[in-house]
Amino acid sequence: MTHKIMQFILVGFPGFQDRESKLIFSIFFLIAYLLICLGNLTIIATFTLDENLHKPMYVLICNLAILDITFSSVTVPKLLAVFMFDFNMIPYAACFMQLFFYLALGTSESFLLMLMAYDRFVAICNPLLYPTIMTNKVILKQIAFCWVGGLLIPVLPLILALRLPFCGPNKVVHCFCDHSSVLRLACADILINSYVALTIALSVLLIPLAYIVFSYTRIIASVVKIASSDGRLKAFSTCGTHLVVICIFILTAAGVYISYRIPGTSEDIRIMAAVLQNVIPPLMNPVIYCLRTKEIRDIFSQKYGRRMHISQLNRKQ
Repeated sequence: MTHKIMQFILVGFPGFQDRESKLIFSIFFLIAYLLICLGNLTIIATFTLDENLHKPMYVLICNLAILDITFSSVTVPKLLAVFMFDFNMIPYAACFMQLFFYLALGTSESFLLMLMAYDRFVAICNPLLYPTIMTNKVILKQIAFCWVGGLLIPVLPLILALRLPFCGPNKVVHCFCDHSSVLRLACADILINSYVALTIALSVLLIPLAYIVFSYTRIIASVVKIASSDGRLKAFSTCGTHLVVICIFILTAAGVYISYRIPGTSEDIRIMAAVLQNVIPPLMNPVIYCLRTKEIRDIFSQKYGRRMHISQLNRKQ
């Protein structure tokens, strides 16, 4: 009779187990997480309080902010507990919950980024049809599909993983319960699990990426025809920034999945890539989707600039 393990141990970075390295990682990820929460909560609050932003594009941006907070919150707090307090134990059920929500929210974000690219494509390439195609009612339905799709797609890999026996060892070589890292600990053949997970992961990552690149290519081609040289430069700058952050999110995730099938890949580099995929896009999205959007900048300056001006006047009095 095999003994079923009741908890897993998160190793963190296997090559950086010294106290100094853990302190550096703790400070970096704590600051990053606080900025993610601050930036994205500011966007949600601004969207909620200003009725001028209750439009399809800003509904999408607000949902991206909600996804970014929840996606990073699934992994970063536990990661900080591992680095700051050496609290590296995670119960069996909690590990699989973290695994599921990490996959689900990552899938939802991939779909949402594709939907945002479609929204911009319709707005720029078919501006006369945009008000009838992209209404708030339609966009909320599409967002619901992104969330539901994200929650349903990882169910099969999760069920296949839960059917596996885990009888030891129980050390997960990662900072959180990543699907592939947990599977490696199973006391059974994981070939089917591995191929199913890889097929699903690459599908939900690369199909949206292909559509996003197609959309932005059409957008840039459309803008080049009608815009001035300044307009073209602004379009290239905006689209380029969006694509860089999207590629960081999608290609990094795809690279991590593929790296498990390549012998000799550095564990520390793979883990760092997976962790940064949790941190960099949520950190950058408020800047590229909001602070570079003129309407949101104007609202920020009106609301928060006025408050700062009033507080300065009160101090002088």
